Amino acid sequence: MTTETTSTPVEITTGITLTDVAAAKVAALLAQEGRDDLYLRVAVQPGGCSGLRYQLYFDDRNQDGDITREFGAVKVVVDKMSDPYLMGASIDFVDTIEKQGFTIDNPNAQGSCACGDSFN
Repeated sequence: MTTETTSTPVEITTGITLTDVAAAKVAALLAQEGRDDLYLRVAVQPGGCSGLRYQLYFDDRNQDGDITREFGAVKVVVDKMSDPYLMGASIDFVDTIEKQGFTIDNPNAQGSCACGDSFN
């Protein structure tokens, strides 16, 4: 007696989220670039006062193990080494008198430096 099993491919996605405001801002920035082959890469790199820092930039390269998630027309890509640090993190865009730019709310960050540029 033989048993046959089949598995359905499971799409791996990162636990990172992008708010609607942030997705709209990224889409607007991509439109300014005039390229449809770019996506937002979010990475965690060593550095800063607290040990780790975020990097957000447009990229057109695919790396082995990249994890992609789509938010409307915006693709967010995280490398496999950064993904565990970003599980549950949310990226937003704020535009106030005090601050303008992307912010990351990360439940995995145990602390951050006084300038807010890095975390641990």
